[in-house]
Amino acid sequence: MELNHILLFLAVVSPLVVLASAWRPGPTYSGWRLAALAVLAITGLAWLFFRQKAGYIGGAAWFVLLFLPAIGMRRVVELSARQQYKTARKVATALMFLHPSSDLRHQGELLRTLESRQNAGLISSSSFQPIPRKSRFQRLRDAPAVFALILINLAAFIPAIPHGQWNEFTALHRLGALEPYAIFWNHEYWRLFTSLFLHAGWIHLLFNLFALFVLGPPLERAIGTARFLVCYLVSGLGSTTGVVALWMAHLTDPGQLVGASGCIMGIVGAWAGYLLRHRHIPLARQRLWNVVMIVAIQVAFDRLTPQVSMSAHLCGLVTGFVVGLVIARGRGGSPLGAPSPH
Repeated sequence: MELNHILLFLAVVSPLVVLASAWRPGPTYSGWRLAALAVLAITGLAWLFFRQKAGYIGGAAWFVLLFLPAIGMRRVVELSARQQYKTARKVATALMFLHPSSDLRHQGELLRTLESRQNAGLISSSSFQPIPRKSRFQRLRDAPAVFALILINLAAFIPAIPHGQWNEFTALHRLGALEPYAIFWNHEYWRLFTSLFLHAGWIHLLFNLFALFVLGPPLERAIGTARFLVCYLVSGLGSTTGVVALWMAHLTDPGQLVGASGCIMGIVGAWAGYLLRHRHIPLARQRLWNVVMIVAIQVAFDRLTPQVSMSAHLCGLVTGFVVGLVIARGRGGSPLGAPSPH
């Protein structure tokens, strides 16, 4: 799994998702449409003239023109809610260089007016008490299962680092990689479990841990720590068992598989099952659409990346969906923070 390939996929798919979301007419979305088209144009030119570095060039364009403005605009909203108008205006002004749009310009003018009124004493903040907002890292403290799983995956990656052998077949074999023939002929069933905590390189590890970090905590808070652990592990075992079953049916030939991606797709499937059970909750349909987008993007990535096992991902997704339907029964609550493809 090459970083250049991953970034190239991101630089193509992310702008397409933005264009699909910003198809509505109006000045609010024109800036995003232009930024997405610019990223696609830069990535396309890089593919034509600098193919070996196209992913890095397109990824840099995506980071500057789409990612940073999205994070910055969210920061402007947070600062405005705290009545920190001066800081919010400065951030909005800086964003104008990366994301020029009439909507952002109007927002900057409004912040300048609010700042002036605040300096003149016309806006009082004495009675203002902002609602404390937890960062993702702070919210991770409320998700002990996710935190523990991240540590376990990191710990499982450490033994191979001193030898630089995390990509070698023999090293992963000794550590417990999934090899269907070893399970079928040698009855090494423990590989169904150990392979879920091994990774073929730091890029593979970081991407899976990032996905777990983003998708895991809200699901754990929604269904509870014990149920989340059950969902994660059962989805992973469903993924590895499904791959072995498909291998026995001569429908796939994975060779050697490692990684927590089957468990991660199980979390996505569990979100779908949970939201389907609680579709009466506000924003449930929107969140279900986000899940569909995530699955579609993952399938597209699997089709374009030979080193990735689509069968493992789909088996984990289906298992997680079934588990999500079961564990969501009788659970209330709001699925705030459910997965979003943006």
